[in-house]
Amino acid sequence: MLDLKTVLVVLLATSSLLAVIWIFVWLAWRHIYELAFLASGFAAIALGILLMMLRGDAPAGWSILLHNLVIKLGLVLIAEGLSRFLGQPSRFRTGITLLALLALVWTVGFEADPGNLAIRIHSSALFAISVVSLMCVSLLRDRTQPQFLRWLMIAILSVHMGANVVFSVLEFRRPANAGSAQLLGDRNAWYLLEGNLFLTALFACLLVMVSFRLYDDLRKRNAVLSREVVRRRQLEGDLSRSLDAERGLREEQADFMRVVSHEFRTPLAIIRNGVEMIRLTGGPPAGSTAERLAGIDEALNRLFGLIDRFMAADRDAGFQPEPVQIDCLLADVEFHFRMTGRGSRLDFRCRDAEMQLFADPDMLETVMINLIDNALKFSPGDDPVSVSAHAERGHAVIEVRDRGIGVPEGELAKIGRRFFRASNAARCPGTGLGLYAARRLMAYHHGSVGIAAAAGGGTVATVRLPLPQDGGAPRPRAEELA
Repeated sequence: MLDLKTVLVVLLATSSLLAVIWIFVWLAWRHIYELAFLASGFAAIALGILLMMLRGDAPAGWSILLHNLVIKLGLVLIAEGLSRFLGQPSRFRTGITLLALLALVWTVGFEADPGNLAIRIHSSALFAISVVSLMCVSLLRDRTQPQFLRWLMIAILSVHMGANVVFSVLEFRRPANAGSAQLLGDRNAWYLLEGNLFLTALFACLLVMVSFRLYDDLRKRNAVLSREVVRRRQLEGDLSRSLDAERGLREEQADFMRVVSHEFRTPLAIIRNGVEMIRLTGGPPAGSTAERLAGIDEALNRLFGLIDRFMAADRDAGFQPEPVQIDCLLADVEFHFRMTGRGSRLDFRCRDAEMQLFADPDMLETVMINLIDNALKFSPGDDPVSVSAHAERGHAVIEVRDRGIGVPEGELAKIGRRFFRASNAARCPGTGLGLYAARRLMAYHHGSVGIAAAAGGGTVATVRLPLPQDGGAPRPRAEELA
């Protein structure tokens, strides 16, 4: 014979230990939220066993009902946790319904015949078989766990169902009542011993299932990571090839610039030699002729200087800012156009003649010449072009305004792109690089060039350049020059 109290102590220790283990497992892997049901189920069983041990020798009917319902609730929670863990439909409503029916049957039994144990034993066996059957259905439908593990757990559940059937059959053939304490205690001891073995085997199978789930998740994540590594290596290879292509394009561009520089130098040198020959063979030039020859010399020197500076190895070597007074800059620009015979169409106005800039004078003069040249080229006949300068909110603002053909409204955003020319400028000679070059040069100064339609027709080009503060203008950032 088995001692019932000893079996209860062993069952309490086992269920409590299993509950604690499941709580720690759930805390370690909270992303598997189904583990909370399993931990709650084992904890409920442990609590029910503890209440059974503390209820005394002559417990009230409600006490017996409550303690058994707590244990049965633990079985329902384990069934629900298993179903959710396997990705099967929830069984919780069915389990709670079965639990409510069990409570109703026991309550009626206590009221009708408190000493009749058969109703409680048969209904408990039927409840356990029903809940365990739900667990078997979830295992049979599952395809995520190994087949041998699912069938092993089904076998364990079947043994538990068989034990409940045997216990019910024994009660049917040889009924026990409250007066036959020795027979009832012996049966309960064997039933609780089987329950202890069942909980231990169920715990082991569930733990192996969780381990397999974690292993499978880890394997899938490793597969995803491996694919990501392969993809990143492919992207790295593509990036490397792109960088090689870009490097090759830059080398080709550098070669092209050297060729263009050479081709520029040749006609410029011929012009300079021609100017020298005029001076040598024509005698002392008259006033206007001397002024024009001086203008040609100045323009040649500026072009040679720009070519030398921008062909330097250091990208920023061509940028040489210095203090520049706005009225002097405009005077140099006006002198350039007067030397080319187009100065009569220009109207220069400067509201702040003493305004001091910190800029590269050759670059800024090139920007102004490009903008004014465009204004003259796209303006009819003798229409004037106005050039004005003033200070505005910490910036020097220079406007070049014409009354020419203007820019179509839908193309204003594209003006300034390399080689782009407006659709109404097809008949005028040009390459579409003047405004592009002006914007690149202004980037060195952290400035900008804007193009907008002028009121009354024509176009207004606006140059905005930060006025110098402490220490002069900052060096340009690489992204501004790209």
